[in-house]
Amino acid sequence: MLEPGMTVGVEEEFLLVDSRTRRAVPRAAAVLAHAPMRQLPIGATLQRELQSCQVELATGVCTNLAVLRQQLLAGRQLLGVAARRENAVLISSGTPVLASDDPPVTTGTRFEAISDTYAGQAAKYQSSGCHVHVGVPDRETAVSVINHMRPWLPTLLALSVNSPFDDGTDTGYGSWRTVQQAGYPGSGIPPWFASAAAYDQQVAWLVGAGALVDPSMTFWVARPSPRFPTVEVRIADAASTVDEAVLQAALTRALVRTALTDIAAGHPAPAISDQMLAAALWSAARYGLAGPGIDPEFGKQVPAEELVMRLLAWVGPALAETGDWDRTQEVVKDLLADGTGAERQRNVAADGVVAIVDMLAEAVEQ
Repeated sequence: MLEPGMTVGVEEEFLLVDSRTRRAVPRAAAVLAHAPMRQLPIGATLQRELQSCQVELATGVCTNLAVLRQQLLAGRQLLGVAARRENAVLISSGTPVLASDDPPVTTGTRFEAISDTYAGQAAKYQSSGCHVHVGVPDRETAVSVINHMRPWLPTLLALSVNSPFDDGTDTGYGSWRTVQQAGYPGSGIPPWFASAAAYDQQVAWLVGAGALVDPSMTFWVARPSPRFPTVEVRIADAASTVDEAVLQAALTRALVRTALTDIAAGHPAPAISDQMLAAALWSAARYGLAGPGIDPEFGKQVPAEELVMRLLAWVGPALAETGDWDRTQEVVKDLLADGTGAERQRNVAADGVVAIVDMLAEAVEQ
């Protein structure tokens, strides 16, 4: 039996853009038809998303990050080949550099219900994220773990920001995707919940009030999975490279393991106000690693790099236990030196928006 907190899986959302115009195109069905799942590693799957210009890759349940990386790379390469057969390019960015006119919503009863409920918000939402699942014993534990993780979620976002452009315009944000998500009800960092029953009651209220389509849909950036015994963290922008996706998996799993240790020792989750956490999330979306962050515990601005170093120190023992400390440090060091995905997009923007898309297309299979 695997130790709780050892298992990890990743879901990645990708955008399809036309190889000529570099604008998002509704070719998901055709691309998926060219990407048979039998060619994926065992356990990995490909899926449709709400927008017909998006596809999703989900890994199998992994215990080793090297295996996770192999699955992500194999899936990205398969989708990249399939996209090219449809005169499209696969990119991994939180928002499309050049959006299309509202693409058709993917057919299906649930997708259509989402489109009807959120109207123009859903019609224009072409954003993509990197979601990490980490195994826990049960839903009760999942809720307790999330309570402990809340202060660190903005730092996970700061490391991942990769959506500075909105239809060719620099928004000034590292993660414009986070701003777009804020328009949905119940978005952002979840409240503190006393129990799984309290969590379920709040979700049931939101569904009953018509704010959510069903109990499996919430917009909080961390939640107990509605389908699996996992903590699901959905705060990160789509990762430009495989290594950045694996970094999110490594840090998220380490946060879960650290929380499990604290819970077993009887340590309570930090008492931090929802408003302070919302401010920290906004700051991470605005600046990423290229400006100040907000320390939610003390309510003050600090360098974003300082928050990253605190995160590494906090989860260092957990990373060492799983053998991920050295590689995680290396990737973080590279991010601090070379910039986040958002900074790298801006670095090539002087050559035009086409250059940004081409950079993203080249990076996606690395």
